[in-house]
Amino acid sequence: MKFNYFHLMPWCQANEPNQEWPVSNRNFVPEQGTELYKTYINTMIYAEECGFDWVGCNEHHFSPYGLMSNCNLIGSVLINRTKNVRVAMCGNLVPLLNPIRVAEEYAMLDVLSGGRLVAGFMRGIPHEYVAYNMSPDESWERLAEAYELIVKAWTEPEPFGWEGKYYQYRAVSIWPRPHQKPYPRVLMSASNPESARFAAERRAIMGVVMLPDYDSARESIRVYKETARANGWEAGPEDILIGAHTFVADTEKEAKALLGDGLKYFYDVLAGGPRTAQRLVVQKTRYYRDTDAALKRTAARRAVLKETSIEERIEKGIVLCGTPDQVVDQLTRMKKELGHGVMNINMKIGNIPDEAVLRSMKLWGEGVAPHVRNL
Repeated sequence: MKFNYFHLMPWCQANEPNQEWPVSNRNFVPEQGTELYKTYINTMIYAEECGFDWVGCNEHHFSPYGLMSNCNLIGSVLINRTKNVRVAMCGNLVPLLNPIRVAEEYAMLDVLSGGRLVAGFMRGIPHEYVAYNMSPDESWERLAEAYELIVKAWTEPEPFGWEGKYYQYRAVSIWPRPHQKPYPRVLMSASNPESARFAAERRAIMGVVMLPDYDSARESIRVYKETARANGWEAGPEDILIGAHTFVADTEKEAKALLGDGLKYFYDVLAGGPRTAQRLVVQKTRYYRDTDAALKRTAARRAVLKETSIEERIEKGIVLCGTPDQVVDQLTRMKKELGHGVMNINMKIGNIPDEAVLRSMKLWGEGVAPHVRNL
């Protein structure tokens, strides 16, 4: 198995639960932000020493949920201070951005790293579209067209023009071109059958970043594999990424306490703003095919997750939590259930202290990774 150390870069000094979106930035302290960025970047760099194969960045807007509004900036720092880990952009919200700019910046990162980029093409969650004043109704079509345009920009050696529905360019010829040939491996979110089908049609790695339950993940994996086969290729474990909140400690009691408190802060405080924004978007857009049903499903799922105890999460297998030996057993079960080959690990959940996160990473590197590498 391969392991990706993923970081949201949350602002942990927020205290007000269930804030409306967009969340006011009146309590942001730039000096504290500077120190947080230093801490978070150093933590991500430390992941290489702990045996992680990838280090993952992401993009979010208008909320203390995450301070990484441009993951490529963080990725460039990681590339400069690491040697072997792949740098996974999980990723650029492609429908919201200029696709030529994405093609250029990803190509730069791939060349700077000597071919270590994993290129995330993310559709994004609904509130990001509110932030950038764009209709979520166009998200699938924009993502599909942007994907084709970016791949052509990466692979076409001669200048070309582009006249699409959403993007028009008189002449395109990016410098540099990517280091990897024909281009970096693409990663796409595939947490539901529709997105799994979309990813498989483009031979992208499928990612289920926040594991809701085994049944829904298995269904997305089934659709992904069937679609891949219908498009002339076989999807293997290396094409499937599963994500889970993870925490390793010296004792089971300590691991449960820290992860439980971190998840409470994550859902009550950090996720409050995005939750209110998503409710707004669902009510006013065709982003979901059936607005009323989607609203109820989304609200019900978030309510269940928010109220699920840490013991129930462990029992369901949707988090990895405990001593190194316990986490080895949990991950072995998850691998048997889902058959994935890439694991997305997030240890800085909510306001878990950074010192505890570093200890968890060390225990992972010494007591977990060596025993699950060959699953």
